[in-house]
Amino acid sequence: MADSPDVRIGTAERERAFSLLGEHFAAGRLSPAEFDERSAAAGRAVTRGELVPLFADLPGAAADLVPSATAAPAPSVSSETGAPKTDAGRDWRRAVMALVPIAALVLFFVTGTWLWFLAIPAAGAILFAGRDDR
Repeated sequence: MADSPDVRIGTAERERAFSLLGEHFAAGRLSPAEFDERSAAAGRAVTRGELVPLFADLPGAAADLVPSATAAPAPSVSSETGAPKTDAGRDWRRAVMALVPIAALVLFFVTGTWLWFLAIPAAGAILFAGRDDR
């Protein structure tokens, strides 16, 4: 019954579709316009049948859109603390790293010195040095 195209989908399935579209876009299989169109369609999708055609001409099975209820992945565990690993630790670092070049550019124009651009690799080294985020 879960394979029926009339089954309603939720946020998790839409996010999985966005993720898969992003992978295909990164691999060069989709142009920016195609990616935008398909992402918009995935955001509007209400049933699984509306998601499947978005991947019809792309390699990989459309079954990847809806994870199997019996094959739930086990959460990875941090070797240091024994606590489950989450992406939250990496997400804030990535957000800060994305803002550093913008801040460097603003500071460059405000102060007139190019030395602010050295903050970009320094921030990367500080935020991600010695991290094993596989």
